[in-house]
Amino acid sequence: MANQLDLEEQEQLDQLKHFWKQYGNAITWALIAILGAFASWNFYQYWQRSQAAQAAAMFDEVERVVKGSDPAKIDRVFGDIKSKFGSTTYAQQAGLLVARQYYGAGNVQGAKSALTWVAENASDPGYQALAKLRLASVLIDSKAYDEALKQLAGSYPVNFEALVADRKGDVLMLQGKKPEALVEYRKAYKGFDESTEYRRLVEVKLNSLGVDPQTGDATATEGKK
Repeated sequence: MANQLDLEEQEQLDQLKHFWKQYGNAITWALIAILGAFASWNFYQYWQRSQAAQAAAMFDEVERVVKGSDPAKIDRVFGDIKSKFGSTTYAQQAGLLVARQYYGAGNVQGAKSALTWVAENASDPGYQALAKLRLASVLIDSKAYDEALKQLAGSYPVNFEALVADRKGDVLMLQGKKPEALVEYRKAYKGFDESTEYRRLVEVKLNSLGVDPQTGDATATEGKK
């Protein structure tokens, strides 16, 4: 009986040796690849956390220098976060913050530059849309209406479409293009939720132009003119 077990064990051992000889290298390399991928993933996660922490710290620095209103320091810190962490949302937030500070201080070109950077480099569609809308506002204030319309062209996230239409309507009105402006205002009115305050603002604009927002028809007052 013992001999029988020994023979079976030897046969199993021989089969195992044969199997390992045939597939051992493939299994070894597969394990190395799996372990390597796992290690790379862990390293990537660590790197991402490290980058986020450093970017957050640098954003805090941007906030601090913006409050101090020192243009040289703002330029330096904003340049640092763009060059080192330009792909992070912290850099995009910094761009919007710096642009607001620049514009408030009368540095229109600086504000345009910061907003353009965010609009062209933001990985987040929301930040990109915000930058383009704010840049359009800066251009409107500068009476650069054609440039403002270029910024408002193209696709936007769905939740920004009504805002974009309203802003387009403003530009077109300033250009004296009332029919085109009405098209955009109507689009904005339909796009805003009924409960939003902004919808009421668009309604006021349409009423002032002699249009009933509900029907899109001219009001009685407009019809008499």
